[in-house]
Amino acid sequence: MKAVNPARELAKFALETRWEDLPPDIVHETKRVLMDSIGCILGALTMEKGKKYVALARRYGGPPESSIMGLSDKVSLPTAALANGELMFTLDYHTIMSGAHDAPYVLPTILAVAESTGASGKDLILSATLGCEISSRLARAVLRHPIGVQAGTPRPAGPQRNGNAYSNFGAAAGAGKLLKFDQEKMVHALGLAGHLCMALTYGRWGHSETRYMGKYGIPGWQNTGAVMAVLLAEMGYTGDTTVLDTENGFAFFTGYRDWYPEKILEDIGKTWWYNYRLHYKPYPCCAVFHSELDCFMDVLEKYNLLPEEIESVRAYGRASTEGGLFAAGAPENISSAQFNPRYIFSVAAHRVRVGPEWHDPETAHDPRILAFMPKVTCQPHPDYQKQLAKEPLSSIARCDVTARGKVYTIERKHRRGTTGTDAALTDDDLIRKFRHNAERVLTQDKIDRAVQAFMELEKLDNTTQLIREVTL
Repeated sequence: MKAVNPARELAKFALETRWEDLPPDIVHETKRVLMDSIGCILGALTMEKGKKYVALARRYGGPPESSIMGLSDKVSLPTAALANGELMFTLDYHTIMSGAHDAPYVLPTILAVAESTGASGKDLILSATLGCEISSRLARAVLRHPIGVQAGTPRPAGPQRNGNAYSNFGAAAGAGKLLKFDQEKMVHALGLAGHLCMALTYGRWGHSETRYMGKYGIPGWQNTGAVMAVLLAEMGYTGDTTVLDTENGFAFFTGYRDWYPEKILEDIGKTWWYNYRLHYKPYPCCAVFHSELDCFMDVLEKYNLLPEEIESVRAYGRASTEGGLFAAGAPENISSAQFNPRYIFSVAAHRVRVGPEWHDPETAHDPRILAFMPKVTCQPHPDYQKQLAKEPLSSIARCDVTARGKVYTIERKHRRGTTGTDAALTDDDLIRKFRHNAERVLTQDKIDRAVQAFMELEKLDNTTQLIREVTL
């Protein structure tokens, strides 16, 4: 029997899937993901890190093909993908899918191509859905997706190499769909995308002693590789069509230690994976301690505790954050702040409005917030792994707050923002988040029209009708 070629099958899936094949709930979820992701771009424009990427994009320039969201600038396709990818990533406020950061590695390429080609709203939704789904299927193959592969799957000993290199297949597939590729062009685009991805730097951030701004990856840079892949394929440039073969293929040359290629095509077109355990972040920080932060916020609200009344905060959740990646003192930059639970809990205790304000300079340098930080400790919840094995959507956490001579305790089973749970965010929740992220750069009228455009995206004849409302 002839061996299945995963790249060709993915190309076939991307090309043959039609708008009519998308379940209504998937269409709705993709619209929510697009709104949330572009909102994160808008919120990042006033951050120092975001401004650096805007300056770099303006320096790169190029033909006016696609927009930097939130601005009046139009730049080349790869430059727009670079800027929007980094801006989407800057606040650490974007969705988590497949157990990782797929959206900033997939959507910027698709958004840039959609605008440049004048794609319809339906075309954008379809290509974004395919891009996220293909990325999620590759995530399963390298054991990054939390469902269907973790339990009982043998894993090699030693440190695991992680990162979103696999997402480049989704970015290229979505863009190729918009460019109306045939089978050969699509499979060559995927082959090129597999070679035009970044190194697996994800784990480096966790083991480094410095909290540099680059964090654990440069999604905008990888998006430029996806753009290059589709533009070359469009011109007839050939790629590695057997890139997803098991022997010395993608997993081998990128360095993933886990590789289960049979998971890529399992029930493809029947089961959609990208929205399973999709997590919309309610806070602009690392999601590892979101559940504990949920509990702390509940305590603050329920008992109306003031920061000066609080003697100590003991949080229990997914993992210890007393060392390694999370052990930083006063934030050195936005990236170090996002991984510092003591800083984040202190910001929450002082009732700083949730959003970009958590990373404004006046917040990061507030002496009251810095003085509160030593009161916070975070440890593993004793039942976390046991509960997770029973229910993959669980994220059990507890917070004990000592104040007013008492200990106030709240425990939660699910993390706010996780789809498929009683803690999922509603459309209204996500619209409020988008409005808040957008209000620093867009007028209220534009924000109103943008929200309507996102919610009715399938009705738009041209994606530029949406882009017009999220740019100046």
